Amino acid sequence: MGQEERTKEGVRATLIGLGINTALTATKYVAGFWGHSDAMVADATHSLSDLLTDFAVLLGLRYTNIPADEGHAYGHGRVETLTAAFCGLVLLIVGLGIFFEGSASILDAVRGRKLPAPGAVALWTALVSILFKEALYRYTLAVGRRLKSPSLEVNAWHHRTDALSSVGALLGIGGSLLGGPDWGALDPVAAVLVSVFILHTAVTIFWNSIGEVLDTSLAPSQVEAIKAAALKFPDIRDIHKVRTRRIGFYVAVEAHIVLDGLMSLKRAHDVASSLEVELENLLGRNALITLHTEPKEARTGTKGDDYRSY
Repeated sequence: MGQEERTKEGVRATLIGLGINTALTATKYVAGFWGHSDAMVADATHSLSDLLTDFAVLLGLRYTNIPADEGHAYGHGRVETLTAAFCGLVLLIVGLGIFFEGSASILDAVRGRKLPAPGAVALWTALVSILFKEALYRYTLAVGRRLKSPSLEVNAWHHRTDALSSVGALLGIGGSLLGGPDWGALDPVAAVLVSVFILHTAVTIFWNSIGEVLDTSLAPSQVEAIKAAALKFPDIRDIHKVRTRRIGFYVAVEAHIVLDGLMSLKRAHDVASSLEVELENLLGRNALITLHTEPKEARTGTKGDDYRSY
């Protein structure tokens, strides 16, 4: 899939989410205030944050479609990384807001204040939200994985946390409706419990994005897969100094491959080119592969000298 097609599909998925989030946010706020439900108002605020991240993802997809230039030899993939970090930061702020707001309501209940039971409209809105957001999560995650887009995958998990937030709201609202005024505190309790999960997800997303900005290597399993792909070629005696990093939706790999010192230059070039194709099939067509060919004789100084891997 070309970069232009990738961007179009990513934008399409994000716009679908934007439309659904807009409708759900408005509906949740109306149901929350009308139904006197703190959990639903908090859930609506979480959906509002989805709108912000949808706009951020659209911006990221727009800039990552700009080809590499003289000032950005590795392209503009970092924009998508920063977009994912922004999404995680927004999710963190929203999670803290839900936590403190719910905690304040719980404290009021402990002090003897009778919290009003929410209305049935909030219950039905929570149920509808769960169905829509879970479907949106599965759709966006599938597109994000197919396009290898971290910001789309992050946005998908944001949809999932919104669905789980609605699950908490549903349980709290349902418990309050069944128990009456004496059980009104279940509504904010549910909101607080969901906020803990939201905060965990937010920290994970933000931390992973920061790691990518700091050029953290790919997972050890992926590095081992790169080495295994190289050693499948009979002409490649070893591979070492493997350095990897992720740049938005694609990865960059640098490595030294050890070949027979008597091999012709053309043959060495053909072997390296074949390995590049193999690694692109493994890591994605947009992967940046840089290989340095090295003759075996250059590294056989002493017996037992090995080919160090990083």
